[in-house]
Amino acid sequence: MEFHDPADLPRICAERLGARAGARFAAMARRGFRLEPATDDAPPTGRCRLGGPALLDPETPWPSLGGVPLSLLAVLDTDALRPWLGDELPTRPGLLNFFQLDPDIPYEEYRQLDTTDPEMYRVVPADPDRAVETAAPAPARRYPARPVRAVGSVMLPDSWDVADDDLEYDPDRHWGAASLVLDAMEGFDGNTAGRHCAFGWPDTSYGTSVTDRDADGPVVHLLQLAADDELGWAWGDAGTLYFTIPAKAFAAGDYGPAGAVGLCC
Repeated sequence: MEFHDPADLPRICAERLGARAGARFAAMARRGFRLEPATDDAPPTGRCRLGGPALLDPETPWPSLGGVPLSLLAVLDTDALRPWLGDELPTRPGLLNFFQLDPDIPYEEYRQLDTTDPEMYRVVPADPDRAVETAAPAPARRYPARPVRAVGSVMLPDSWDVADDDLEYDPDRHWGAASLVLDAMEGFDGNTAGRHCAFGWPDTSYGTSVTDRDADGPVVHLLQLAADDELGWAWGDAGTLYFTIPAKAFAAGDYGPAGAVGLCC
């Protein structure tokens, strides 16, 4: 859920959850962006775009899986995003290229690929001073380039990204913290559904979390891509694709462990 005016966030949380739980929930906020089509009046944010060629260092090979090249989905220009993200961007990764295994091949050939391999999704950083536009080799798909502007907002986790020990709740009224958020934050829950977003918190209105916490620590959300008829991509019925990275790797600037998951109705 997102708030365009950061001042509204603590007030609304306190009104809906009470002073104590509201303050704890507001403290979970992260800064993020909606990715909107650029126009003449609203130019793109740096080199952020959906589709188009990748922006890779000259010596970086095009990522592939089993000899099949991946398809470029998006590029984020983190230098242009840093002023809003601040400390929430712990390193300077420069450009981030987001890839998915999605070759333009017959379905029978696609069925032979290992689509359970986490390497079918990749996030590849590049030095903005050295990166060059690199067209996807066949049979990777080449999606049309859409420059985007990143509209900053403050985002709270949706109900499925809240753990029971994050917030106090009445067990006689709610089966967990997620139930409390679903009930109290109605109207704000999941309001980035169907949108392309970067950083912040994802919309997880499918009844599951993509930023699970485990013994290795929390997971950071990098990119949310909704179905898009103009670009020609979809992930199941009303599906969304989420790229995430373990917080420890994110802090170290190591994008090797980054991955993605697609969810649909």
